Amino acid sequence: MSVNNDASAAPPARRPGPGPAFALTAGVIGVCLAASALPSPLYRLYAAQWHLQTSTVTLIYATYCFGVLVSLLAFGRVSDTWGRRPVIVAGLVGLLVSMVVFMSASGAGWLFAARAVQGLATGIAISASGAALLELYQGGNPAKASLYNVVASALGVGVGGLLGAVLVQYAPGPLVTPFIVLTALIVVLLLGMLGVPETVTGTSRTGFRMAAPGVPRQIIAPFTLAALGITCTWSIIGIYLGLVGTLAPALLHSTSQLAAGLAILALGGTSAVPPLVTRKMAPAVQIAWGTIALTGGIALTAWSLSADGAALFVVASVVIGIGVGFGMFGSLRTVGAAAPPDRRAQVMAAFYIVAYAAISLPAVAAGFSVRQLGAVQTFQIFGAGIVVVSVGTLLLAVARQRAQTRAAVTPVPPTRAGAVTERG
Repeated sequence: MSVNNDASAAPPARRPGPGPAFALTAGVIGVCLAASALPSPLYRLYAAQWHLQTSTVTLIYATYCFGVLVSLLAFGRVSDTWGRRPVIVAGLVGLLVSMVVFMSASGAGWLFAARAVQGLATGIAISASGAALLELYQGGNPAKASLYNVVASALGVGVGGLLGAVLVQYAPGPLVTPFIVLTALIVVLLLGMLGVPETVTGTSRTGFRMAAPGVPRQIIAPFTLAALGITCTWSIIGIYLGLVGTLAPALLHSTSQLAAGLAILALGGTSAVPPLVTRKMAPAVQIAWGTIALTGGIALTAWSLSADGAALFVVASVVIGIGVGFGMFGSLRTVGAAAPPDRRAQVMAAFYIVAYAAISLPAVAAGFSVRQLGAVQTFQIFGAGIVVVSVGTLLLAVARQRAQTRAAVTPVPPTRAGAVTERG
């Protein structure tokens, strides 16, 4: 099986850079991430209506993340065998089912079921979509594909959180209307995907064989850096999404659901900026700047919590968002450039397993910690842990960039030219 590179399978006229097919695939990632953030502003309503404890809400969120991880572990490489389009469509159908379950919810059990289905569907869709983006962009340009991947993810989280908050605050049926809006978007994407060209040839749909995610030995070094970069960025997103519903209204002195939504938008929206303005920066340098911004943003957030500073909290959210943008873009560029074409979905699945472990495990632990320590002290403790990982990632990124710089200026003997590896 090989990736579709020849003219007979993928005519150049149908792949003019980021065309409609590329945009639709990026939209799948954006909608999946929007769907993951949408329920965050609703949890306070669920808790009040059904008398849910903080630990129960945390477990509901963990169910989503567990579903994603199971999906990636079980089906991570399916699109390498069956093709990108049918797998993405299957993921969208699953996401559609989860929206129906959300709208039908009448208790905590329904929320667990909805989040489980949503997690499974998201895992199926995002690994296939991430691989497809690398192939749908003309020439398979990994940097450009990663740019759109990060922007779609960032806007998805930011817009999803804000959309949920706005609809909860102002729309009728606040526990149903947000999911109706997302359902409409998913239907549009499903119809659009029917016209997206398949990018994988040699597919076999006669049987099903689970293929676990994996990392080829030759790309362990760049994958490790990318994994650490995404661990820093997604772990702070998980902590933020888990605690912002409690922290933002108190700090911003507002009882409005918009407080949490605006805080999520401040982080998610600004994280889309670095990829747009630093496209020529080396991936390792982007990861390094991301860790620096994350460290500064976490420190500012801790300061704002101790000083009860609303303005400082907003600034800190923006700084964290910038760090997330740098870190995500650099990490995706690194792993996207290093992944062998015939194992892209498998490698992307492994990458997203790390990402979703990072966004879920600390958030779940923080959710239980809140009951004992409170939201402020919990953020300070877990934030400090993320800072430690960020510093280690910074050192590794600097070392990798120095090694790449030396390799770039050192002549390569002709007999070893074939051994030169990708430097993303």
